[in-house]
Amino acid sequence: MTSETKKKSKIAIAGGGLLGRLLAWRLSQQKFDITVFEAGDLSTPSGACWAAAGMISPLSELVRTEKQIYVQGLQSLKLWSEWCTQLESQTGRSVEFRRAGSVLVAHGKDRNELLQFLRELQGKLGESAKEQVESLNSQALAALEPALGSFEMGLYLRGEADINNHRLLPLLLNVLRQRGVTLRERTPVSCHQKQISFAGEQQQFDCVIDCRGLGAKEQIPGLRGVRGEVMVVESHEVVLQRPVRLLHPRYKLYAVPRSDGRTVIGATQIESEDLSPISLRSSMELSSALYSINPAFAEARIVETRVNCRPATEDNLPLIQNEEGLIRLNGLHRHGYLLAPAVVQQVEEQVAQQLLQVA
Repeated sequence: MTSETKKKSKIAIAGGGLLGRLLAWRLSQQKFDITVFEAGDLSTPSGACWAAAGMISPLSELVRTEKQIYVQGLQSLKLWSEWCTQLESQTGRSVEFRRAGSVLVAHGKDRNELLQFLRELQGKLGESAKEQVESLNSQALAALEPALGSFEMGLYLRGEADINNHRLLPLLLNVLRQRGVTLRERTPVSCHQKQISFAGEQQQFDCVIDCRGLGAKEQIPGLRGVRGEVMVVESHEVVLQRPVRLLHPRYKLYAVPRSDGRTVIGATQIESEDLSPISLRSSMELSSALYSINPAFAEARIVETRVNCRPATEDNLPLIQNEEGLIRLNGLHRHGYLLAPAVVQQVEEQVAQQLLQVA
């Protein structure tokens, strides 16, 4: 495909969340004419991408998900490293991508949860488990994460990462504006082959990419929302160096530290599309679990709560449908930041193939 052909190709992206912004950024570097349609306001995202903690944890997810998620997660880890370097070069600002691994712990009475997790992970990883997973005694754990000194053992999952989504998403939006991407906010649309419909109008494109999440429910049978609840606490007494997961028979708490003294915590996964505020039960369970990690969290201040619904397919695996002039991308479930780069790269290739055929 020649540069001239690329400049003439018009692409519509429906959905301005994580997938839409990454796709628009990547495709704009190939000099396509890009238009992004977003039902809400791009400067204040309302989707799951904004509520999420930004964990990129293929090892943590391997035990309870398909191998496909792990493989794509490893691919995404590599891409995140490369793409964040590019974004920081283009913007002159840090994305706060951190690849310091993650730590899993459990209290003494729940020790079997941790040991069973380790056995299952070793079974799925085989020989590579020795390089990727390290069992820590109390001394080694305290040396790695001083705030976890009360635990008898833990697991260190090397290579896992996290990203500050509240820095990433605005930076992506700024780059799209700089690149001249057309941004249509507060514009709900319907997606068709080579056509976007909105407010009684139709606009033609060479290719339409539908990544609207739950906004595409009418076009994707079986797509559903899975409620997630998150709290953000602020504490300057407890400092974590990397994401920490607490294994528990009833819930699996995660705590992701930020550079500003805040920690994003969550655990809930509820089969509901209810978007009402966080429940009292969830806030109590999250708070008590965080307190059990380190009692100094008792003086932390709850500065924010977030509720959103993650789009999920019937099998909880990502969906990519490729028709002539229309590509649908959806169903990343709770793996948005883990899978986004891998699936975006796959869609990039499909767009190139479609437009080569047109050319």
